[in-house]
Amino acid sequence: MHRPTPAIPAIHPDRLPELLRRMPKAELHVHIEGTLEPELIFSMARRNQVSLDYDSVEALREAYNFSDLQSFLDIYYAGAFVLREARDFEDMARAYLERAAADNVVHAEIFFDPQTHTARGVPMEKVITGLHRACERAREEQGVNASLILCFLRHLSEEDAFETLEQALPFRDKFIGVGLDSSEVGHPPEKFARVFARCRDLGLHLVAHAGEEGPPAYVWTALDVLKVERIDHGVQSMKDPALVRRLAQDRIPLTVCPLSNLKLKVFPQLAGHNIGRPVAGTP
Repeated sequence: MHRPTPAIPAIHPDRLPELLRRMPKAELHVHIEGTLEPELIFSMARRNQVSLDYDSVEALREAYNFSDLQSFLDIYYAGAFVLREARDFEDMARAYLERAAADNVVHAEIFFDPQTHTARGVPMEKVITGLHRACERAREEQGVNASLILCFLRHLSEEDAFETLEQALPFRDKFIGVGLDSSEVGHPPEKFARVFARCRDLGLHLVAHAGEEGPPAYVWTALDVLKVERIDHGVQSMKDPALVRRLAQDRIPLTVCPLSNLKLKVFPQLAGHNIGRPVAGTP
């Protein structure tokens, strides 16, 4: 005899924030350098005797008013300038992981951009070992399973990416994959075809930012040329129904970031975001 599905009890709106906070979560799209809070930036600047272009924490926080992806990246790279020693990278990652644990994140895959640091003389060893120590402590102390994904900066050359990979290989056991991030428009995924092929041969997981500000064509080439397992962002895929069908057919996940899209003006209003919009010709 068929039994009716029990009704799901209604949740009072006042209880929703606490319920959401307590739910176990996976964080699959976080750039660790982007998690630096102004207070920690100033603390590290004092510790490392680094001068900042901002007079106060408040002035830096006020600068977090972005017009597009590039305006965010300008602040992002300026903040990363205070990172000098392995303990700085550990402190930065620990601060993020403590906040993540408080929000019941149980699994985090953390992007990091070594070229941002090696270009100014910080050794790869300091970058990776500091971040990895924080991941190990989070696993031991907070039960958060945290892993690192090394990202190549797409506004730099593929030769620079190859050099970065070679510098990182002695620490191969401390990161699980590679990605592609930074300024998207004008830097299509196929620019990095050879280095991603090398990473695939090494058995690394492959992901790439595509279709955030760039066109659907960038998502196609990330799939077909780079052979990625996941697309980070990918919101411009909705402009190409054939691409959406491909993503669904091959079960390619997209790590969509609606609030980031709003903050960086990919969409002017959250209500206009396409995350829940149907696409003509798709199931």
